[in-house]
Amino acid sequence: MPRAMAPPPSGEFEIRLTKPFSGPPSRTIEVIGEPNRSATIRRIQHQGNGNELAKTGDVPKDDVNELMSLVSTLRGFPSHPSKDIYEHDVKIESNTFELQWSNEDEDSSADTIKEIAGEQKDDFKRISDSIEALARTFAKKDAAI
Repeated sequence: MPRAMAPPPSGEFEIRLTKPFSGPPSRTIEVIGEPNRSATIRRIQHQGNGNELAKTGDVPKDDVNELMSLVSTLRGFPSHPSKDIYEHDVKIESNTFELQWSNEDEDSSADTIKEIAGEQKDDFKRISDSIEALARTFAKKDAAI
């Protein structure tokens, strides 16, 4: 079931990856922007006791377009609010004009699925790895939190 979240205005998007899937986050990556333009990326290392180390940067337009293409493939993927059904120990949230999706959403069909297809797990991992690679590549400047 899609989230009851209003799409962002003017084609803006936000992609967020949080690791681990459950419990307090150790790492958060946010990509915010508009398609066909550069976007801002922020990588936050949660160090406990409320301490965080943040890095930020700009993602070039071509990489943004590739990310949006990858994330759009999540449409129709099942999700589960409390179970890491992709076994990659990350949450991905997509909030675009076309797609509001998270692998932590309530999805009644996920309860009937015994096992997610290997191809969907591979696609999910590829998208997750791509978001993390963007953060390693572009989020290098110290950022205020």
